[in-house]
Amino acid sequence: MFHIVLYQPEIPPNTGNVIRLCANSGAALHLIRPLGFELDDARLRRAGLDYHEYARVQTHDHFDDFILAVQPPRLFTCSTRGRARYSDVQYRAGDALIFGPETRGLPNELLDTVPAAQRLRIPMLPNNRSLNLSNAVAIILYEGWRQLSFAGAT
Repeated sequence: MFHIVLYQPEIPPNTGNVIRLCANSGAALHLIRPLGFELDDARLRRAGLDYHEYARVQTHDHFDDFILAVQPPRLFTCSTRGRARYSDVQYRAGDALIFGPETRGLPNELLDTVPAAQRLRIPMLPNNRSLNLSNAVAIILYEGWRQLSFAGAT
């Protein structure tokens, strides 16, 4: 399946929602420190930690630690500054989808590590800032899973 990477997430309910999303889709979730909350935060638990037993969640001290541990075949960064429309990509099992912190997005240094064709964006109306993090993860993850014919689903 896919690897969802939340780079320095800040808002507990968003991460909780993504835990629940990953539990229901089979994606693995990777959290890159520092986190803006404790994993036992009550808001996180309410939003999705009760799904923690059904989700594969790993934390990594640094992005490079994630790369060394997982060695994903392809990386896709997801950003309002992305070049490629998320729906124009042909996803493969094992792809890593990387999302930035809610208040600032992915740093340019990380965005620049992938080719422009792998810097994804979700179309929006002009003059809007961005979608909610957990909504953006859901949109892109489900498009990838759809392309894999919802492998593993009933």
